[in-house]
Amino acid sequence: MLRADPRVGDLLTARDGAAALRQVDRALAAGRPIDAVFLDIRMPGLDGVVLGRLLAQFARPPRIVYVTAYENHAVDAFEIKAVDYLLKPVRPERLAEAIRRVAEPSPAAAGQDAVAGTGSAAAGHEPEPNPEPVPVELAGVTTFVSAAEVWYVEAQGDYARLHTASGSHLVRIPLAALEERWRGAGFVRVHRSHLVALQHIDQLRIESGRCSVQVGGIELPVSRRHTRELRDRLVRNARRTP
Repeated sequence: MLRADPRVGDLLTARDGAAALRQVDRALAAGRPIDAVFLDIRMPGLDGVVLGRLLAQFARPPRIVYVTAYENHAVDAFEIKAVDYLLKPVRPERLAEAIRRVAEPSPAAAGQDAVAGTGSAAAGHEPEPNPEPVPVELAGVTTFVSAAEVWYVEAQGDYARLHTASGSHLVRIPLAALEERWRGAGFVRVHRSHLVALQHIDQLRIESGRCSVQVGGIELPVSRRHTRELRDRLVRNARRTP
């Protein structure tokens, strides 16, 4: 139905939330931002509400349209600022209205573009400094881990392992999503496999042209492509600290 609408260009599909997040991440890495995500609610692993909240944390978030059989998540959609909420079975005329809403320019984004010239990313916009805690499932009990508790994050496929003072927690959130979500909370990517909290870096070492950081007694490598950004962030962070 989306392909039949002339207003829709490239269309990507994913079978679950984690795969959708990877699609968005790959598109951004290739310089092709996603304009809109038509998103189901109930999906295995990363459900539509959690995924919507993750996407909303991006510097330039895609517009979200929920397509679901469940009416009871409309409040969640409103909080995420979804542009529309379609109930299944989807009628063609209702989908056409959702596409019209997606295609309309956002007043907030237009204002940012007019001032900055290239949008919020160029203006130095960052996510909220206090992002929502991450739910962690352990033995049937859900607990919540805040960004402030995390020393560093380690990528493990489609999952990420959160390392804290009390131990580690495996969550089904890709590292790239946490990087976007926690950038404003003082986290920086140091390697394709590691995201580190600046406040927990004890040492920065450069030996034989190789850079590494010491975090909680653990030494983590810093790739060459991330070394300059890490040093710049550390300097800025030191200047802000009394």
